[in-house]
Amino acid sequence: MAHQSRLAGFIIDCQDIPADESARFWAAALGLQAQPSHAEDGAEYAELREAPGGLQVEVQRVAHPSRVHLDIESDDIDAEADRLEALGARRIGFVKRWWVMEAPTGHRFCVVRMRERDTPANLWP
Repeated sequence: MAHQSRLAGFIIDCQDIPADESARFWAAALGLQAQPSHAEDGAEYAELREAPGGLQVEVQRVAHPSRVHLDIESDDIDAEADRLEALGARRIGFVKRWWVMEAPTGHRFCVVRMRERDTPANLWP
């Protein structure tokens, strides 16, 4: 079944550091506007607004080691995970409402639901 996907943005995972504290640094470093943190499904996030190209950039408080990961958004996350597996990625697990995946290069990333449909996306057969 045909589906769409595109790069959604970047998540800056910060181990055991409050999202507001992390967001202050990353907003200043990247020249973005830090929004107050919020809790969602038991996780703590702070959005960094006005990223280039309309990308979503967020800071997330995590328990695992700090890293940066990207999100790919799709109107059909299962079909997109299948497509990426065919390219060599593997599914790590389904968390809340997205797939955590690992590229053949060892990089972790997430396949999330598409937020808006106004921005052009890749159409896959």
